[in-house]
Amino acid sequence: MATRKVLAGARVVLPTGIADGGRVVVEGTRIAEAAPADPARARTAVEDTAAADTQVVDVSGHWLVPGFVDLHNHGGGGASFTLGTVDEVLTGIRTHRLHGTTTLVTSTVTDDMDALALRAGMLSELAEQGDIAGIHFEGPFISPCRKGAHSEGLLRDPDPADVRKLVDAARGHAKMVTLATELPGGIDSVRLLAEHGVIAAVGHTDATYEQTVEAIDAGATVATHLFNAMPPIGHRAPGPIAALLEDERITVELINDGTHLHPAALELAFRHAGPHRVAFITDAMDAAGFGDGRYMLGPLEVEVSDGVARLVEGGSIAGSTLTLDRAFQRAVTVDGLPVEDVVAALSVNPARLLGMSDRIGSLEPGKDADLVLLDADFALKGVMRQGEWVVDPQLG
Repeated sequence: MATRKVLAGARVVLPTGIADGGRVVVEGTRIAEAAPADPARARTAVEDTAAADTQVVDVSGHWLVPGFVDLHNHGGGGASFTLGTVDEVLTGIRTHRLHGTTTLVTSTVTDDMDALALRAGMLSELAEQGDIAGIHFEGPFISPCRKGAHSEGLLRDPDPADVRKLVDAARGHAKMVTLATELPGGIDSVRLLAEHGVIAAVGHTDATYEQTVEAIDAGATVATHLFNAMPPIGHRAPGPIAALLEDERITVELINDGTHLHPAALELAFRHAGPHRVAFITDAMDAAGFGDGRYMLGPLEVEVSDGVARLVEGGSIAGSTLTLDRAFQRAVTVDGLPVEDVVAALSVNPARLLGMSDRIGSLEPGKDADLVLLDADFALKGVMRQGEWVVDPQLG
């Protein structure tokens, strides 16, 4: 098998901008070259084609973008990251890779503390193997007023000792904890997480504007699925949304599936926060990449119909069935966002948040060869992870 791969002729999204007819060279697991077209390379292209150890792929008419990075994902392929066996979790991870997510953080949902600690231990082994980038705890430290698809009976205040228990159980692989920071212990827990290098995310919260500002000043840096599971903006009580949008220290998660957000809300977030502060996430549950039916989200039963997941009891939206390739395509073709801004939201910004920008998030020499091939209509046509094709190029 060729150890050197040359992808030539695509519109390549580079940190410096879009390169028409660009070229990406992969050697082993890393990017060796990522550059615009250069007529002086014509002879090199001929030599590449003749080399026995080189695979040359003409991807003219397509886009090459960095592999997607999902900060917030509960499952897929029929598998739950909170309840599934190791094999089932790996099935969910593979499902999302087939849709371009080359780096994934597994998210849990509210459960008993001991069960969450056990789950963190299992997921940390997958992180040590390189299958996932880490663990996100969404719950149980959230507001019963904004619980969404979380079991109210298992919710608790964010006592720093309990937060520390989960962080320790993750053995260095806890990446993010979502908190209702207005609850008792919330601000101290934000400080604890910041001290341990774990992202404190404001979400499932009933906080006021002033309480949210206090949480940001204490070290919170992410808004968990902005707009969802928090009070709406009011003209006298602007609430958490205004505080999270206005502060340059905050990256806002957005679920761009056409169900969680009205297009005007998405545009508001992009205009106010700017593309450098947005991270598209899936918030996916088991049905992503699998299909309609009945599922369990933690201890709660979910009905998925026409791709929309809702709790059987109460009807609250229960995560999504989104994959990030669909989020990309929708952002460009429906929302009209520039391709470079969408790449920032799907790759650059989440990689930076995870502290992994030296390895992933952009097409640059020395970084992991994680990339996605899209056609002119932004439909997925190929996925490479660490130099190996997960989805072989479909160029017909």
